[in-house]
Amino acid sequence: MKRIPCMEAVVAVLESEGVDTVFGIPGAAILPLYAALQHSSIRHVTVRHEEGGTHAADGWARVTGNVGVCIGTSGPAGTNMITGLYTALADSIPMICVTGQAVSSKLHQEAFQAVDIVEIARPVTKWAVQLKEPAQAPWVFREAFRIARSGRPGPVLIDLPLDVQRGTCLYDRELDAPLPVEEPEPLPAAIRRAVDLLGEARRPIILAGGGVIIADAADELRALAEHLQVPVQVTLMGKGAFPEDHPLFAGMAGIQTQTRWGNAAFLDSDLVLAVGARFGDRHTGDLDVYRRGRTFVHVDIEPMQIGRVFEPDLGIVGHARPVLAELLAEARRRGAPQEPGKWVRKVADLRRTMARRDDFDDVPIKPPRVFKEINEYFGRDTTFVTAIGLYQIWSGQFQTTYLPRRYLVCGQAGPLGWEVPAAMGVKCAHPERQVVAVVGDYSFQFLMEEVAVAAQYRIPFVIVMINNEYLGLIRQAEIPYGMNYAVDLHYGEGGIDHVKAMEAFGCPARRVELPGDIRDALAWATAESARERLPVLVEVMVEREANAAMGASLESIKEFEPLPELITADWSD
Repeated sequence: MKRIPCMEAVVAVLESEGVDTVFGIPGAAILPLYAALQHSSIRHVTVRHEEGGTHAADGWARVTGNVGVCIGTSGPAGTNMITGLYTALADSIPMICVTGQAVSSKLHQEAFQAVDIVEIARPVTKWAVQLKEPAQAPWVFREAFRIARSGRPGPVLIDLPLDVQRGTCLYDRELDAPLPVEEPEPLPAAIRRAVDLLGEARRPIILAGGGVIIADAADELRALAEHLQVPVQVTLMGKGAFPEDHPLFAGMAGIQTQTRWGNAAFLDSDLVLAVGARFGDRHTGDLDVYRRGRTFVHVDIEPMQIGRVFEPDLGIVGHARPVLAELLAEARRRGAPQEPGKWVRKVADLRRTMARRDDFDDVPIKPPRVFKEINEYFGRDTTFVTAIGLYQIWSGQFQTTYLPRRYLVCGQAGPLGWEVPAAMGVKCAHPERQVVAVVGDYSFQFLMEEVAVAAQYRIPFVIVMINNEYLGLIRQAEIPYGMNYAVDLHYGEGGIDHVKAMEAFGCPARRVELPGDIRDALAWATAESARERLPVLVEVMVEREANAAMGASLESIKEFEPLPELITADWSD
């Protein structure tokens, strides 16, 4: 074997693991890695903040299914990555963050920008490790990729002391390859029992969580649902696992991101087959209501997830794709495909009669109207990116999604500012795709400096801003306290002029105040983004104190907007 700089071996590992783009900021303590990176096939995108780099790597990972990579120097670079690591851990996103570090001999002497980032990162990673020997460099990175991908995916942090980076190691890329990742197979007896329960149920549903998308199991999910004629619901993280225009789509249940008819269907169900779902509190709400009268089968690749929120009637440990495939094979052994029955017809009727309105012509604009225009203008293959706030809740309630990895949302951690860098990561991974970031005004301001990155590297996407000049979700949460305190962002003639802010970055932008102008603005932004190869903003000024439908349990959702007249049918059985 040839002895080479150990950072050259690391870059060879990155290339062989399928990494074509990394996001980061160089600094003195990470320059040996950058020296190796500059001669590689890997594109480096220099972000403006390390948190933005983690979110960009996160977005890249979500749409590719591969491991995203973010690089930074020592000290505050690593601490700035913690929010991104937490977000990736919470949403099961494979990612590796690489930090530089002071030389080993100085770590106990409070050297400049020397911090124990391994211990800081340990609670928000699957593995946090400091490289001790140059000879370990390629193997530590191989193991990092394996850990990031295996089981429930998640992030890894690797800390690189400067003196170790400068070392050499024996390495031959022709004699090395990615480490295998085990996909646990389900027990046949558990599969048979699950099919028994599905057959015994009168009103079963399949609940598809984010694990279905991570496992690339959408085809298996659809085949099983169609064979058994079982309606399918999705969680917020599972949006796109099942096409929302399919006859068997049963909406979304939840206390925030939900559909009225989805909650009604869930409450009427008697069995829930949950695949790759973690029963998050914004989905379940009051567990007594959520569980009442229903049998639960919980499928998850991570054994510790089963029983974490509540004890299911049957737990199955396994990778979503082989589990769904085995369920289908067992169902096929037992009989021919089913025909749509009374339960399927009832779910369809609930969908027809319990939709929310989105056709408002009011001025100021009501937020549901924005999502109506988004749904009607953008195609099925569009990739949407959104973060946290009232706009996420409206998005979950009103946006339609048809394909996996086309609706990306930071579901559990909910960091403000996630959308713009994540959209950048998506577009770097798939330059051919239409990418749209749906943002709130306050979230946009958190990491708006990353717009400069997209402008510099000519990374085009559309930004649709729902601007109410409020911390809207917190304002609504304050209502029971009888206050409207510390949440108003309005000042002067309308707060921050986001159009001028975008123009300062060299990017086009347009403000919309009338509902009839939204469609033209979306068309303009799409064309302008493609022509200029830049991010383009459509800032939609909406009703300042509009509220989103939500409640404490699936049966106590408070509606704030006028509803269509409810049409009922007799489906009693």
